[in-house]
Order: sequence, then structure tokens, then C-alpha cells
Amino acid sequence: MFQWLVFTFLTITLTGAAMAKSDQNLVCRDIDHDANRYSICTVDAGKADLRLFLNGDNGRLLGQFRAIDAMLEAENGKLAFAMNGGMYHSNRAPVGHYVENSNEVMRVVPNAGPGNFGLLPNGVFCIREDRADVFETLAFIARAPDCDFASQSGPMLVIDGALHPRFLPDSTSRYIRNGVGTSIDGTRAVFAISRNRVTFHEFGRLFRDELKLPNALYFDGNISRLYAPELGRHDAGFPMGPVVGVVVERTN
Repeated sequence: MFQWLVFTFLTITLTGAAMAKSDQNLVCRDIDHDANRYSICTVDAGKADLRLFLNGDNGRLLGQFRAIDAMLEAENGKLAFAMNGGMYHSNRAPVGHYVENSNEVMRVVPNAGPGNFGLLPNGVFCIREDRADVFETLAFIARAPDCDFASQSGPMLVIDGALHPRFLPDSTSRYIRNGVGTSIDGTRAVFAISRNRVTFHEFGRLFRDELKLPNALYFDGNISRLYAPELGRHDAGFPMGPVVGVVVERTN
């Protein structure tokens, strides 16, 4: 009886340890910062299967979390987390640089332009085999990293530890906003979406001051959506363009 109890205890302990290790690849939680509310998902970019999605195998726009999940079923995978991952035109084509499975869909756009995307400096979110990084666009062009997936958006929220120079502390422009920041070693990617309307300055401070990330990139505003089952989030709405997500093995 004692041996059985020891065996059971060890089995449960080892199983729990394995689950904890697996769970560490993706952790989502709700936090408060400076009187604003956010949902954040932290991804181990060196271990998690982090991807970008735009079109399905048939070339048609995916556009919805459920469509991505249905496509992944063919490889026995499913989404564990996702959010819109960059700005897009009315036809859902990416506004800036976009790479999926090492195939370039849209070139890098280095020049200024209308809207938030053109509020330079903007940047590129780049996913490689063992890391993920946010680069300011001109730095991205100079370094020319070989990205498996990439999405250009803007503006940058944090650039080498400093807030975007155009952000105003007393701004009255408030929206639901989402974006991503990365650690200096590229092993940690943190995705955030506000749960109330925030300014760019407030959103940038979340990444710089609370999350301690040296570089962060804005994805979008009004259309911002999150898929995070552990937080009870499966936001619905109009079709999206690029979507970033973590894929895990489907177990049921």
C-alpha cells in the first residue's frame, strides 16, 4: 500500500511538473497598470509554436480565429492564443511588410504615410526559429534578419527603452489598443490588449514600465481582438487581416 502511494505521488508530481513546464510556454493574465486594465499573454518564443496567419491553403482569407482553428485541425493542432497582428487595407491585405512561412507577401514600407502606420518610427515584428523580436523599421532594413514570419505595423510604442517621441502625456485620443513587446534576448514576446480605452502614451508605458520590455510595437486600435481561452476571451467581429497566434497539439 505504501509503495502504491509513493508511486502515485511521484506520478502526479512528475505529471504536474510536465504540465507546469508546458504551461510556461504561454501564460495569459489580466493586470492593472496606472489605473488602466489590460490582458497580457507572455510567450516563450524559443519554445512555443508562434506563427502569423493570413490566408488558408486555398488562398482565401482566414480572417477569424475559428477559421484558423479549423485549418489547424488538419495537422492535429489548435490555437492556444491569438490576436490581430498588424494593420491591413479594406481587402484585408497587409499594409506593410508581411512574411508567412518564409514567403514574402508584402515588401517593407520605409516611408511615412497617413494614419498610425505612417507615424514614424514604425516597426516590424519578426519571428525566427528560436526567438521573436520587434525592430524599428530602418534597423530591420539594415539588419535584414531572416524571418520565418514578419508583420510590419506602427507606430513603435517603445524604442530601445524610450517611448515614441510623438506620444503626448495629455492626449485625449483613447481607444482599445493591442500590441507586442519583446525582451532583449528575443526569448520573451508579450502580447497586450487594453480592456478599457487608453492613449498611446499609457499603452507605451505599460510595455516600458510594467513589462520592462525595450522594444514594443502597436498592432491596431478599434478592431483589436483577443483569443485566450484561459481568460474566457474569444472576441468576435468583422474579418481581420494578419493574425498572430500560438499553436499547440489538439488533445480532444
